[in-house]
Amino acid sequence: MNRIVRLRLFAVATGLVMVGLIAVGAPEVRDAIVNDETDAVLSNPGEYQLSEEGEVATRSVFPSAEVIDVNGAMVDSAEFIGAPMVVNLWFAACPPCQREMPDFAAVHERVGDEVRFVGINPVDSTSAMTDFADRMGVKYELYRDPLAELTDALGTLGFPYTVFVDADGDIVGDAGVLNEDELFGFINEYFDIEGGSDL
Repeated sequence: MNRIVRLRLFAVATGLVMVGLIAVGAPEVRDAIVNDETDAVLSNPGEYQLSEEGEVATRSVFPSAEVIDVNGAMVDSAEFIGAPMVVNLWFAACPPCQREMPDFAAVHERVGDEVRFVGINPVDSTSAMTDFADRMGVKYELYRDPLAELTDALGTLGFPYTVFVDADGDIVGDAGVLNEDELFGFINEYFDIEGGSDL
């Protein structure tokens, strides 16, 4: 059984256990996860992506799901819609996430007035998330997704995973690990922004 299949089976099994615990009357489990009392660490994080870069395999409309901002407030992800948007799913112990995050910070610095950047973290506590992002120079919005509602709704198969969403809420592309030039290229391809020709 290859590594990708094992990882997918592990992810499905973990999700089923969590859903089962929540569904059969373990409110303390859900409360602990949502209230930032957990900090999961994956022992062998890696990168994989089964869809072709730039192709959206699972859905074309950005989903509505509850995420948690850095102050602990619940936010509906549908509220993000309204401007061109780069949504990056990541976690601190993921080596490819670590590699690409400074590039995301640099691109945001350049086009953040025209393109909204949103980081979604389904694994780390608030402090682990913000401490790591600060070290990487990230100044864009960060949210926790402790129940993986948005992560699952996007059909995420690996980390990092980035979706590009237009102002109408349509997902126009997706990608795995990106460097600065690749991220610029996708922004130029998908979004009609004033600074795009200068990237």
